[in-house]
Amino acid sequence: MSGSPSPSGVSVLVTGAAGFIGSHLVDALLNRGHQVIGIDNLSRGRLENLECARRNDSFRFFQIDMADLDALSAVAAAHRLDAVWHMVANSDIAAGVTDPNVDLKDTFLTTFNLLRVMRERKVKKLAFASSSAVYGCHGEALREDLGPLFPISNYGAMKLASEAMISAAVESFLDQAWIFRFPNVIGPRATHGIIFDLLTKLTKRPPYLEVLGDGTQQKPYLHVSELLDAMLLIFEHADDRLNWFNIGPADAGATVDEIARAVLREVAPTLPIQFTGGSGGWLGDVPKFRYSIEKIKSLGWSPKLTSSQAVTRAIAEIQREFSFAEA
Repeated sequence: MSGSPSPSGVSVLVTGAAGFIGSHLVDALLNRGHQVIGIDNLSRGRLENLECARRNDSFRFFQIDMADLDALSAVAAAHRLDAVWHMVANSDIAAGVTDPNVDLKDTFLTTFNLLRVMRERKVKKLAFASSSAVYGCHGEALREDLGPLFPISNYGAMKLASEAMISAAVESFLDQAWIFRFPNVIGPRATHGIIFDLLTKLTKRPPYLEVLGDGTQQKPYLHVSELLDAMLLIFEHADDRLNWFNIGPADAGATVDEIARAVLREVAPTLPIQFTGGSGGWLGDVPKFRYSIEKIKSLGWSPKLTSSQAVTRAIAEIQREFSFAEA
């Protein structure tokens, strides 16, 4: 069995539909001819991200919080659902370290409630947005068979707990599940992340650009367009009952220093940088990691952009959105 959809009549629920990645996914699924039901509480997501989708008769949107089990169940009951793409999570890792309830509610309980509703409605296929944060700190390239997994943030812990719930659900009622372990994803419609955060700081016209850490943090960065290609390929071609894949670039990543200087070159070339110091940007930050992507390469997917190329492209895209917002 695989996730490959039939030519027509496929109905898909996307959680976090108005968010950064979720809204791009909605567009991609609509372009494939699917019927798409989107839900979002709009705490970070924006309706303008769905501007094109909302003009499509194959799309319906509901503003609900997934903590409201009755509201979630009502949406599911009103539609025939062939699959669910679960994109919802707390995206502020530092906030989740400060207050563990943030990730309990927004990262884990959203998954718990969704699985409960899927079981009630007999929805059998789930695609899930996970994270590199489930691995914790390792001194080697992160492979899908690497263990033990000891996350260092509540976000990573709740993503890992969600993966465990999905694994159990496959044993009891799901036909198939696909778990995507994201790297740092960048591109237009961003609501968070280093490029978005640096540009936000620069809109306040500071005397210097404050950058968290010492600049040596180095992580893989993937453009959202390549992430979508990878996710859809995995969903359509990985045919185990439980499938889990790293998605990322093939290189060692870009450093924070490199990204900060690239942002300044485009926006404020003469502005100095002031690093806050320390090897990590915040409590729970994994300062360096590198993915092994051999597993997804076996399906025929390879990234086209390096981390640095993805950063350059994303800076231009996000900068245009900031300029538009200020106009």
